Amino acid sequence: MTEPGYFHLHLVSDSTGETLITVARAAAAQYANVSPVEHLYPMVRSKKQLDLAVAEITEAPGLVLYTLLEEDLIQILEDKCRELGLPCMSVLGPILRVFQSYLGAETTHRVGAQHVLNAEYFQRIEALNYTMFHDDGQHVEGLGEADVVLIGVSRTSKTPTSIYLANRGVKTGNVPLVPGVPLAPQVEALTRPLVIGLFASPERIVQIRENRLLGLNAHRDDDQYIDKSAVAEEVAYSRRLCAKHNWPSIDVTRRSIEETAAAVMKLLAERRRHLVR
Repeated sequence: MTEPGYFHLHLVSDSTGETLITVARAAAAQYANVSPVEHLYPMVRSKKQLDLAVAEITEAPGLVLYTLLEEDLIQILEDKCRELGLPCMSVLGPILRVFQSYLGAETTHRVGAQHVLNAEYFQRIEALNYTMFHDDGQHVEGLGEADVVLIGVSRTSKTPTSIYLANRGVKTGNVPLVPGVPLAPQVEALTRPLVIGLFASPERIVQIRENRLLGLNAHRDDDQYIDKSAVAEEVAYSRRLCAKHNWPSIDVTRRSIEETAAAVMKLLAERRRHLVR
């Protein structure tokens, strides 16, 4: 440990390090009283590159996680950590052993294999382009081509959820519900995309809106934007609208973007299974 509440976390990868970061942060999040000081070493594919990482690990001892496939590099790293008395673990190793045991086949040892430019990769890029083009109620005439359309009042995380879904290959549009502005008829007429309403408690929305105005050092003459009663009516209207069209809705009050996106993906999978039957 460095000082109370902090520890060094060394992440050594022969690729981009995205897998390591995701796993490490998911684990670290379970410990509320300590925070990692992250040291990321991506694209480590030679002894010279590994030596630079080892030098920093020696200078700032801590927990070491890695995703290396080259046996020689693994041996050097593990030997050094053993010498320093530091915990060192392969994030992919145990998983690969399970795969190998079940499939009865050796791994290909392809570095960065998950980043190959395949059809799935280009699907994600297409989805991201579509989502950015149809953000915040833009180009509603093209929403019929979406997989998912999110609707909701201001500050219900429509845009970040849409972008997260796009990175999963889901073409997503989002449409804001603005007081006094009727929903575009093109949206109400949608049949192909799954339309989902996002809502939150009025208290939560008011809190987010106030923080946003403070962060922007902005002022709105229309105090209805942060008036709890007015916001409660906005939320009630959005829920009535979803009920009218039989659109599912998700309460995002206490959900992270990832959790909201997971709920959307589940609804989308259920809908697709229903359509196949």
